[in-house]
Amino acid sequence: MWTFFLKGMGLSASLIMAIGSQNAHVLRMGLRREHVALTVLVCVACEAVLIAAGILGMGRLLSSDAALLRLASWGGAAFLFWYGWRALRSALRANSLQTQTDAQVMNLKQALAAVLAVTLLNPHVYLDLLVLLGAVGAQQAGPGKLWFGLGALCNAALWYAALGYGARLLAPCFAQPIAWRILDGGIAAMMWALALSLLW
Repeated sequence: MWTFFLKGMGLSASLIMAIGSQNAHVLRMGLRREHVALTVLVCVACEAVLIAAGILGMGRLLSSDAALLRLASWGGAAFLFWYGWRALRSALRANSLQTQTDAQVMNLKQALAAVLAVTLLNPHVYLDLLVLLGAVGAQQAGPGKLWFGLGALCNAALWYAALGYGARLLAPCFAQPIAWRILDGGIAAMMWALALSLLW
C-alpha cells in the first residue's frame, strides 16, 4: 500500500514542481493574498479529476490519436504565447507593479476564471497527468492504482497549499517593484520556452 502511495507522490512531485503557468499563477495569487483558498482548491480539484481519468485509461486513449495530440500542442502553444505576452506587458507597465494593498483586486468570478484558464488551457497538465502519470498509475496492480492516485493527489494538495500560502513569506521582497519586474519577465520567458517546446 505505502509503496504505491509513495510512488504516486514521487512521480507527481517530479512533474508538478517545474514552474509553469499554473504554478506561476498560484504563486502570484499567494503573493497578492487574493483568493488563495479558491485558487488552491480549484487546482487540487482539477488534479484529482485528471489523475483519476489518466489512471482509468483516458491517457492511453489520447496518446494513441496523433492528430488530437498535435491539435492540443498547437492550441497549448498559442495559450502559452498569450500568457507570456501578458506577463511581459505586466513587467513593462509601472501600474502593474503594485503590492496587494493598493492593487486592483480580482472578484470571485475573475479569480475562478483565471485559475481554470491556467489549469485547463495548459496542455502540459494533460500530458503530465493524463498521459505520463496516468500511464504509470494504470500499470499498478489491483488496489495499487487507488493508492498510487491518492499519493499523487496528496502531493498536489501539499504543493499548491505550500505555494499559495507560503508565498506570503516572500511578500517583503515583492514590495519592491523590481521584484515584480523580474518575476513577470521570468514568467514570460518560461511560457515562451514551454510554447516552443510544444511546437518542436
